Amino acid sequence: MFTKGTVAAAIAAALAAVAMATAVPAKAADAWEAARAKGTHLLMRHAIAPGTGDPANFTLGDCSTQRNLSDEGRGQAERIGAALKANAVPIDTVLTSQWCRARETAERLGFGPTEAEPALNSFFGNRGDRDRQTEALKARLFELDAAGMKAALVSHQVNITALTGVYPASGEIVVISLGDDGKVRVDGRIETE
Repeated sequence: MFTKGTVAAAIAAALAAVAMATAVPAKAADAWEAARAKGTHLLMRHAIAPGTGDPANFTLGDCSTQRNLSDEGRGQAERIGAALKANAVPIDTVLTSQWCRARETAERLGFGPTEAEPALNSFFGNRGDRDRQTEALKARLFELDAAGMKAALVSHQVNITALTGVYPASGEIVVISLGDDGKVRVDGRIETE
């Protein structure tokens, strides 16, 4: 038989569980704060696109030859855009790799027109481009900072890892800033799912 004390304890335990499940961990809250901060940018790995690399017949302008977003990835990209808006993250421009999975991710974020940025293109198939592209991306970040613009940059795991040392999950956002010394700093990570 239940007593008033056991019912009250059960309700209190249930409320505590709900509060814990809906609370934003301090680390995650700090990452959202960093995402909103002036002088930071959102470097994001494209949403879920099953597989690794691209098929042997890969052609940059032909999505039918590439690894593309799954339905789950399309939904993920839209949820990420909604989360950015719900967390009041200001975005002035969206730059994207020219790969179809990155471009579609960028478009589905819902922040208006996107701009192709070759420095964000995957060098998975040509690791020799790593240093050149990483330096070109740093130069672009410098230009954005000089213009006072915050960007969402949609790229690929290899590019993000080369720039930051972080191995991001699909759809993960690495909040970055460019220091006075020209080095990229990781200010936070937002796991979107």
